[in-house]
Amino acid sequence: MPFATAHHREFDPPAPLRDAIRCFWWHRRDAAEAASPFEVLPDGYVEIVFCFGSACSLARDAAWQRLPSPFMMGLLGQPATLRADGRLEVLAVRCHPWAVFDLLGLPAQAAEVQVFEHPIAGLQSTLAQHLDAGRIEDAIDCLAAFFVDTPGVDRVLSKAGAAMHAASGTLPVSAVAAAAHASVRTLERKFKRSSGHTVKDVSGLMRFEQVRNRLFTSPEICLAGLAQDLGYTDQSHLSREFKRYSGTTPAAFARRLMLARSYKPG
Repeated sequence: MPFATAHHREFDPPAPLRDAIRCFWWHRRDAAEAASPFEVLPDGYVEIVFCFGSACSLARDAAWQRLPSPFMMGLLGQPATLRADGRLEVLAVRCHPWAVFDLLGLPAQAAEVQVFEHPIAGLQSTLAQHLDAGRIEDAIDCLAAFFVDTPGVDRVLSKAGAAMHAASGTLPVSAVAAAAHASVRTLERKFKRSSGHTVKDVSGLMRFEQVRNRLFTSPEICLAGLAQDLGYTDQSHLSREFKRYSGTTPAAFARRLMLARSYKPG
């Protein structure tokens, strides 16, 4: 759930958790901002999301579904639209998809937005007290401490994930398996059991995330060159895959960014 705002901070996890957790993050939307729906684009992570102030609601089937705190934002196939009725403050754990369910001790599911029951929900009031007092770092420490004694990530999955990230999702499954010192069959079985998704599913999202991030940074970038950099067959291949995950083409996405950045109120 990436945001670009001054009211956003990210925190590295303690060293023992880095195979499972990419980062912890905090975000605040004031009442005027929160009243407007906001879009969450797909990426290659699963988020455990705590909400404070107002609850989040998810647009689903032409209605708004209220989400409890915490909820899980899984691997999205299309953008998700959320809103809050007033001021919204969020604490979240950004997890690798092959590690999050083992981290929580839950069976893997491929659901895009998942409501789940877990002892971690018991942190809600303590985290709220820290945030009410402006102690964001203490809230993050509290979250991190919850996971300190959880089991480590399967080494095959850890090595596979590191190879996928290093290559920005461009490696074929056979190369990912080789990097993890496993057979393709073993890797796929472990991946499906731990995440509910295939290696190809997650690789595709990683590569989309790289395109999205490059466009955020440089919306005027040459798409043909970007396609070559990220291992797409050509620009048309990049455009098809980008539209699959975002609902729009990369050219239209870039134009929208440039227009938003050139707009000056008043």
